[in-house]
Amino acid sequence: MELSALGAPRVGVLPAGALDAITDVPGVALGHCTLADGATQTGATVLLPQPGNLFLHKLPAGLAVINGFGKSLGLMQVQELGTLESPIALVSTLAVGTAATALVRDGLAQNPELARSLPTLNPLVFECNDGWLNDARALALQESHVAQALAVACEGPGSVAQGSVGAGRGMSCHGLKGGIGSASRRVAWQGRGFNLGALVLANQGRPEALTIAGRRIGAQLQARLHADAGPERGSIIVLLATDAPLDARQLGRVARRAAAGLARTGSDYGHGSGDIALAFSTAWRVPQLADEPMPAVAMLHESALDGLFQAAAEATEQAIVHALFAATTVTGRDGRTRRALTDVAPDWRALMMTS
Repeated sequence: MELSALGAPRVGVLPAGALDAITDVPGVALGHCTLADGATQTGATVLLPQPGNLFLHKLPAGLAVINGFGKSLGLMQVQELGTLESPIALVSTLAVGTAATALVRDGLAQNPELARSLPTLNPLVFECNDGWLNDARALALQESHVAQALAVACEGPGSVAQGSVGAGRGMSCHGLKGGIGSASRRVAWQGRGFNLGALVLANQGRPEALTIAGRRIGAQLQARLHADAGPERGSIIVLLATDAPLDARQLGRVARRAAAGLARTGSDYGHGSGDIALAFSTAWRVPQLADEPMPAVAMLHESALDGLFQAAAEATEQAIVHALFAATTVTGRDGRTRRALTDVAPDWRALMMTS
């Protein structure tokens, strides 16, 4: 069995980047702030798509709402204009407003004319519900925590902490401890090479349905967890970054392929699952000011998208696997515990061979 750089089962056939993480796309950076204290098991994760002023020089982006049971903020404008203009915050459901305000304050600090001679900011915030482990009613996450995660991201690209960190601290996945996961894939087309990276906030899936590298091990894990079968609840957020020159329409097509990777892990996007994917390109920028010229960019031909579709599916699947294998067992509110996959199945290699 081939293993990934994280020591988890490797999925797919495309080569991974050096870090096998979303930060393999040049300029992309990530920061976490984790709150772990008794009933408070939550946090914030902020993805900085590129350095510089995103409000004045936006990135092309495309969106796919796989199942819309969610409370994310800023999606409507991305869908309409095809650009993102702020860092991207991942938080728990009831912290969406807090995170949005933190991103707005950052935008105001960078742009003295924002909301005056310039338009207002569209802060981009995605959420999953961590209320099974975290006391969501306490509203523990503050603007300062989101700002702290953003400050870490602003320090620049580096290794990506995964598992029970940041926004992933209180998340569950297929009845196990879930959270933050990341992966990347390399694509070649007509002598050119491109990176595509995925970041997931994994909080989805029924225990019995979990499938890893094509092996359906969920039923055996469910028996060990003594978990009851039931409908799929929870959510997953998938962020896809690429340095391939694509426009917003093409990026929307790439984002939709995240659903293929999600399905391979055993999710059927249940009624109560909010499953959203966003893809963006770092290859060119869209100016805010009308007197700045639009860039003359040669977009990739549609026939080049097949490789990126495959990369989006593989990187999403691998990122979910990484979230499960990087997660640690966490005990939160009311003494509830989510056990890590590696604690439930230290014999996971043998388990996969017999599934």
